[in-house]
Amino acid sequence: MKKKNKKVNAAILIIGNEILSGRTQDKNTAFISNWLNNKCGISVNEVRIVPDVEKIIMKNILELSKNFNYVFTTGGIGPTHDDITAQSISKAFKVKYGFNKEAFKILEKYYGKSKFNDGRKKMAKMPQGSKLIYNPSSAAPGFIIKNVLCFPGVPSILNSMIENCKKFLIKGLIVHSKTINFFTVESNISRQLSLIQKKYKKDIDIGSYPFFRLGKIGVSLVSRSTSKKKLSIVHRDLTKLAKLKKIEILKI
Repeated sequence: MKKKNKKVNAAILIIGNEILSGRTQDKNTAFISNWLNNKCGISVNEVRIVPDVEKIIMKNILELSKNFNYVFTTGGIGPTHDDITAQSISKAFKVKYGFNKEAFKILEKYYGKSKFNDGRKKMAKMPQGSKLIYNPSSAAPGFIIKNVLCFPGVPSILNSMIENCKKFLIKGLIVHSKTINFFTVESNISRQLSLIQKKYKKDIDIGSYPFFRLGKIGVSLVSRSTSKKKLSIVHRDLTKLAKLKKIEILKI
């Protein structure tokens, strides 16, 4: 992995009609986001879901590539007619789309020459100049071109490949989190919570998430920061708020 940088961000582009139709549930966003934050210190700041339409893929790739340090795509790099991600990215970046020699050799060896049909050969085609992201599950590699990293849509395969892209990434600072659960309604603490957030706005992000548990309404307050020390300070202030308002804290 490359040299650490303080703030590094990413976007995720989920590609596939099956996601938009509801036929397939997206499981990749949560996995990629957690992996990037916890292993690489990279924050995911935007997620988009688009259909298997060339012009739409191209438009989103160019926009996200320009606005984020990295773009992670999932889906559309398989053997069928609607797998058009690699070709669309080639057109977006105005580079030749064709066989990657290394990818071709990997797949030919995996399937054997007699079973290496046209559909399987297609998985060796990608933008010229791409570097491979190796696939320990089903051989067909993903690829990286510029700041765009392309993965298959099948979660189990993507999960097995993700570590192989670390060497291409600039590492940022890990964002840590700390949670405290109040048995109260949000409106009861909204003013005080705003003041605490304002006090630490440069270093801490506080999220408020209602829940219903043990027959009671509650609020989970999640503080996020690159500094564990500052998280502890905010946690102390939130604990004081609970005592001041006589709010029960749910201990998990």
